[in-house]
Amino acid sequence: MTGVGPVVDVRGLRKEFTVWARTGRFRRERRSVAAVDGVDLRIEPGEMVGYLGPNGAGKSTTLKMLTGILTPSEGSVRVCGLEPVPDRTRLARRIGAVFGQRSQLWWDLPLSESFALLRSVYRVGAADHARRLAECVELLEMSPFLGTPVRQLSLGQRMRGELTAALLHDPELLFLDEPTIGLDVVSKEAVRGFLAELNVRYGTTLVLTTHDLADIERLCDRLVVIDRGSVVHDGTLAALHARYGSRRRLVVELDRPGPPLAVPGASTERVEADGRRQTLALDGALPAVVAAVAAAAPLRDLRVVEPAIEDVITRLWKTP
Repeated sequence: MTGVGPVVDVRGLRKEFTVWARTGRFRRERRSVAAVDGVDLRIEPGEMVGYLGPNGAGKSTTLKMLTGILTPSEGSVRVCGLEPVPDRTRLARRIGAVFGQRSQLWWDLPLSESFALLRSVYRVGAADHARRLAECVELLEMSPFLGTPVRQLSLGQRMRGELTAALLHDPELLFLDEPTIGLDVVSKEAVRGFLAELNVRYGTTLVLTTHDLADIERLCDRLVVIDRGSVVHDGTLAALHARYGSRRRLVVELDRPGPPLAVPGASTERVEADGRRQTLALDGALPAVVAAVAAAAPLRDLRVVEPAIEDVITRLWKTP
C-alpha cells in the first residue's frame, strides 16, 4: 500500500491539444484547445470516487494523464507517490485499469491462459497469483468459463475477465472506465457487488467513470463532476442534490378522492386517479410534512421517493 499520503495528488492539471480550424474557404489556422483546464484532485487510500462529465468534458484525458499515457501540458501529477509518465513502468505494477472496450485478454486463448500470461507480464509470484485468481474466480463466478476462448465469451463474462486481469497483480488503485457498459442487469449487479467487496476486503482505491449513474449510487461516496475541462463539483451525492435544488417527493395514496393537498413544507406536483394519488415535493422536514398530510386526509399509503441522480446531473450540465 502507499502508506501515508494521497493515492492521487493532482494540482493545476492542464492538457492542451492542437487542432486545425477553418478560417475561410481555403484557409485554416492552428489553435490550442484545453481538454483539461486547471483540475485539482486529491484522493485518499480506500476512497471510491465517481468521476463524471458529459462527452468531451475531459474525463478520459484526465485518466490517461493519471496512468501515464499522456503527458500533461501544465500542472503536477503524482499517483501512488510516482510521476506517471517518467515512472510509468513502476506505476503499472501498482495500478490496475479497465478502459472501455480495450482488452487485456488474448482473443484466441482460453481465459485461464490469459491470466497465466499476465502473471509473467507483471512478474507476480505463483502463490500470490493463485490466491488472487482463486478469490476473483469465486467472487465473479467464473469457474464455468475459465477454459473458454475469450472470443467466445459473452460481454458480461469478458468484463469479469477484464476486471480479474486488472487485479491479479494486487494493485493499490483501480481505474474503471464504463465497467458495466452494455451488460445485462444480472451482470451489472455482479460487477458492482464485486467492486464493493474488493474495496471492503482489501481497501483498494477505485476511480470510476461511467454514464450509468446507478454505478455511482451503488459504489461511490464521493462524486467529482467535470465539465469543459474543469471541476464543477467535488463532494457527496447528497451535497450535489442540495446544491442544485433536488427535492425528495412524497407519494400519497388517499382513502378516497380529494382536492390537492395543501400542507406546510410541501407543494403538490401531480394529482392522479381522481385525486386518490398525489405527489408532493418536499421543502420542509419529512416528519412534519407526513404528520400534516395524515391530519389533512385519511391515508391508505405513502412513500418517499429520493431525487434521481440523473435529474440533478442533467441540471448541472445545463448550468451555464
